[in-house]
Amino acid sequence: MKELIFATNNKHKLSEVRPMLEGKVLIHSLSEIGLDGDIPETAATLEGNALQKAQWVYERTGRDCFADDTGLEVDALGGAPGVYSARYAGEGCSFDDNMDKLLAALDGVENRKARFRTVICLLENGQPHYFEGRVEGRILTEKHGTEGFGYDPIFQPDDSGVPFAEMDMESKNRISHRGRAMVKLIDYLKR
Repeated sequence: MKELIFATNNKHKLSEVRPMLEGKVLIHSLSEIGLDGDIPETAATLEGNALQKAQWVYERTGRDCFADDTGLEVDALGGAPGVYSARYAGEGCSFDDNMDKLLAALDGVENRKARFRTVICLLENGQPHYFEGRVEGRILTEKHGTEGFGYDPIFQPDDSGVPFAEMDMESKNRISHRGRAMVKLIDYLKR
């Protein structure tokens, strides 16, 4: 079975990705291989950040790996928070801080159209391969649900009558941005 390092220690991401690759690819997190340190995320694009993170791991291990970067793009905010989604409310902020800032920015705004985009960069023998997934939806006016992480309580995909935070993991993975990018990665790895 192929083995890949996933350039993350984010337990939420690991719990989403592992079931999708079970029986196909053995995934190791950074902590599982004893790799720690701050991975840089200083690029201006999702693609750039995914590549930067994957290269950081590859340079230290010499092993095939993949990294992802995800952004929430809100039309009424010109695509913000975008590449800054994880730290929208500042360095060290919580998921709630980010959601509260976004809800405040959209207070009274009718156009709540948004999308999540995930870009995965797979480094295979040092060569990058990119896979993108996106899901269109809208930002709700208040938080709903307790599942998931990040902006899940305020993002409702067009393909569903409920926000991500009210879906179980399997349902979310079927339609989510990360799930769609992972399907493309899996298809590539099968070849």
